Amino acid sequence: MEKKINFNIISDNSTDGHGGFGVGTLSLNSMSPVIISPEDGEAYIDMGAMHAKAAIEKRIKFTTDKADTPNGKPYWIVWVTVGRKPEGFYYGGVAACDLLVDVEARRGFKILADHVNKMDKSLKGRIVVSHMDETSKQLLREFLQTHKPEMWENAEPELHEALA
Repeated sequence: MEKKINFNIISDNSTDGHGGFGVGTLSLNSMSPVIISPEDGEAYIDMGAMHAKAAIEKRIKFTTDKADTPNGKPYWIVWVTVGRKPEGFYYGGVAACDLLVDVEARRGFKILADHVNKMDKSLKGRIVVSHMDETSKQLLREFLQTHKPEMWENAEPELHEALA
């Protein structure tokens, strides 16, 4: 039986109100990475991506030059942040970053700074998917709709429009 991985849900913040150690730190408890493989027609959560250790990233040497990965297979890591409002949980921020992976050559392309910036945008509730290809947008939309339909329904219209 395949285990279904769910989105992280916001947990209590242990730094609320006291101003001591940890204040000002960033909590990633509400974020989950969704991997999109347009060639395979797949979308799935891989929490390893939070530390650059998704299954598609393991044993791969990444560079910032696409020419180093001429036979790379395209992927997207989409940082999805879950928010909460009176109606319930919803998909808040959604920001996508591209990468290429050539498993045989053990080479890949990604720009780490872009991944960090997109994580930040997602945490701030922004929708950044306009640079994705249509197939990948469709895979992401279908995944979000079926994985947690109530969170899709509660999402802001901006997300629905961006993935239409």
